[in-house]
Amino acid sequence: QVQLVESGGGSVQAGGSLRLSCAASGLTFSRVTIAWFRPAPGKEREFVARIGWIGDPTLYADPVKGRFTISRDNAKNTMYLQMNSLKPDDTAVYYCAAGRPGTVVTMTPGKYDSWGQGTQVTVSS
Repeated sequence: QVQLVESGGGSVQAGGSLRLSCAASGLTFSRVTIAWFRPAPGKEREFVARIGWIGDPTLYADPVKGRFTISRDNAKNTMYLQMNSLKPDDTAVYYCAAGRPGTVVTMTPGKYDSWGQGTQVTVSS
């Protein structure tokens, strides 16, 4: 079965950086859209960033544009979220997600088929 396992979370002071990783297994990783989400007030999952597999655009939520970078290494079946200039508002559990292989998925969490267990990021002021 599909498994997504996040790592790299932790505690950091405002202005610092963290890199999250998400290792995938049980799916054709090179043919899936991948994304990161986090909870937000009134939302179970808020979109953070996504990267496609077929040349479609990489997307970022406005609050993280210019600070976060999503990437993927298909040879390692792993995706990453480099988070720079972190702010206390970035404190959350971050979840990686994968869409159904062969499909294009954008920002809607309900369109993603597989989810990781989450990794905690805490940013102190």
